[in-house]
Amino acid sequence: MSDDVTSTLTVAKLKALCIINDLSASGKKSLLVDRLLESGLSRGEVGLKEIKTVAPAKKAEKEVVLSMEDEDTLTPEVEPVEELEEAPTPEEEDDGVLEAEILDADLVPDVVKTKVVSTPKASAKNAKPATLVEIVKRPQVAAALMAIIILGAGGYYFINNQLDPFTADQLRYGDDMRYTVKDGTFLATEGFVELALEQLDTDDEICKISLLFEGDGALSITEGGSSQLFAEGSLDRLGAVNAKGGMGGQWLAVESVNSNTLDSFTVQRHLTNAFNGCSSTFIRADGSASIVTKQYTELREQASLSTHADWEVDLPEPIGQYRGTTVSYGVGGLLGGLESLAPGFAMMLQPIEVEDLLGNSMIEAGATGSGNGWEWRVIGIDEFSNTPAWKVVATHQDIRTYCLGSATMELWIEEGNPWAAKQKVDVVISSSQSNQQDCSATSQILNDLVLPEGELELHHVFERTSITRGQKQLDLGRSYTSRPQANQLQIDDSELVAWGSNDLHMPDGSEMRTHTFEQAIQCFDHFQGAASGAANALDDNGYIWRATTKNPEQGSQWNMSWVAPDESAGWVKFNLTGTPSESTCEFTEKGVFDDSVAFNREAIPETMNISSMEQRLANDVLFDQLSGDGLFFTANGAYQNDVQVGYLVVVPGGDINSILSNLASDADGAVSIDMSRTWDGNDGWSNQLNLITDAHEGRLLGWSLIQSPQ
Repeated sequence: MSDDVTSTLTVAKLKALCIINDLSASGKKSLLVDRLLESGLSRGEVGLKEIKTVAPAKKAEKEVVLSMEDEDTLTPEVEPVEELEEAPTPEEEDDGVLEAEILDADLVPDVVKTKVVSTPKASAKNAKPATLVEIVKRPQVAAALMAIIILGAGGYYFINNQLDPFTADQLRYGDDMRYTVKDGTFLATEGFVELALEQLDTDDEICKISLLFEGDGALSITEGGSSQLFAEGSLDRLGAVNAKGGMGGQWLAVESVNSNTLDSFTVQRHLTNAFNGCSSTFIRADGSASIVTKQYTELREQASLSTHADWEVDLPEPIGQYRGTTVSYGVGGLLGGLESLAPGFAMMLQPIEVEDLLGNSMIEAGATGSGNGWEWRVIGIDEFSNTPAWKVVATHQDIRTYCLGSATMELWIEEGNPWAAKQKVDVVISSSQSNQQDCSATSQILNDLVLPEGELELHHVFERTSITRGQKQLDLGRSYTSRPQANQLQIDDSELVAWGSNDLHMPDGSEMRTHTFEQAIQCFDHFQGAASGAANALDDNGYIWRATTKNPEQGSQWNMSWVAPDESAGWVKFNLTGTPSESTCEFTEKGVFDDSVAFNREAIPETMNISSMEQRLANDVLFDQLSGDGLFFTANGAYQNDVQVGYLVVVPGGDINSILSNLASDADGAVSIDMSRTWDGNDGWSNQLNLITDAHEGRLLGWSLIQSPQ
């Protein structure tokens, strides 16, 4: 453009003018204006201010006369222009141009300034009438006529339903969107059935299970009150809430709540047939389900602190009723690289936050990008709920790259809504070789190592029904007075022990249990050959890579899994009732693993000892969520009855080395400490409680409670 003055017309109107004049309607506003000016439209017609210039006197242009041969044609009456009372100045005589304002409320919504050429009346007598074809050929006249035709034939709807490009709207405290869940299906076959039902107690040999579900949902951003800012000196961060992290610190965070009430919830179970394999017939059970998920995002670093899920399934027998709570603080350790998959997977389970996927990218036809493991493309404008919306297609990169299957989403995005107004999800995770034809050898190895046999499918549609916007935008990226410092939560290096190079097991030293690992390992000297394989492996630089202990009413029960340098491995179960001796070390059972276990002492990281980790988890200032009735610790910091404690060493080895280089920043191993407890409560519910931590960082990774009727 020749100057920096912005057109007063909207992008939609400029695009309409381009369409009328057979011009391309793509591009930014300035490009549209330039294109229209080049086609012959005046500055006033494209919404620009006219530039006054002093021009030399011209010969009077011929007056355009519209001549129609039809006698019934109505000729508009034009009021004569009143003569000027004062004589024109010399400059006015030379210019021969008068300025006037033309107001047309019926056709042109904006007031447009234009120039009217004053011609002698005598010239009109000699002017030859222009034909209709000649008039229409003029761009200005053609634009006006086409505007009349389009407006009269429904073009107004077309013009006003073109979407201007926009960027994703930011979330606000108090945002609330209600939506429906439609056409939901979940399918698991073969090995995926075990993963889906691993924490549900059933004696059925299920080879295939499918869920059909529909219902309602609600997604909101909590607007925290002043009580959440008790450690702040002001109300600047009003709206945020207090939340605990995996290290036990107290943070200010944004709380996002998603709830689903699935009134239509059907389970179809296919049982294994001894003669024909998986039966084609199924057993059907109809019931209901609900889940409420809360996600906490820290203000300053915008990192995910935790995810809390409370869920309930109510089905007729033999499945019955289940309810539970699952809390996750992250993955970490050896599987830390897989954490990059988690945000992408989470996007499929609720309407996505548009900015989380598209960032600040302009949403317009043909735009592309990537975010949170997804590649996306804006394919154009589509209708949702009788209004136009941008349609976006997204594909999960890592699922495709690692040959795990496919995951796609179709999104309908509307201006003013920070979440997807409509979201269609299709996911297929499969170990089938037919899905690996275009995969690299490394990706096929990952598929074989990570995925069990069978398939896992998820399909559903979310559709907005209503939305209510809050007032204050989120405080993400901003600091606050009470934010914990890194040195307040980190484990001191002096608390870590390098035991992997030559010790037989993870150091214990517990004062909260009857016996320690240091005492229990002495029993291998008193088994008199009953566990010779384990004893020989430990004497030959082997180590205990997995072990659990539990304190019943008398003594302690142990299950230790060993690995030898040649990667042969096995396990031993025994009881210890006092000081280790032949009479107190009671051997009960042993076995060997069919598959080899990776052996790599150098990859075992430094860790806290089990005693330090126990005391840390029992501290109700750091982890109050683990203490109290029905949890792991009493109010006095002691174990509840029958809590099982164990540790697990995972190291890279063999074919998995090349895979870890793709998933993690290094090839170090990981050591975790886990706890579990099972009991019948006084409220008629049976309880199963589990916990896992990272022993190197001293961080709680997650815990879960599952309940079923007794």
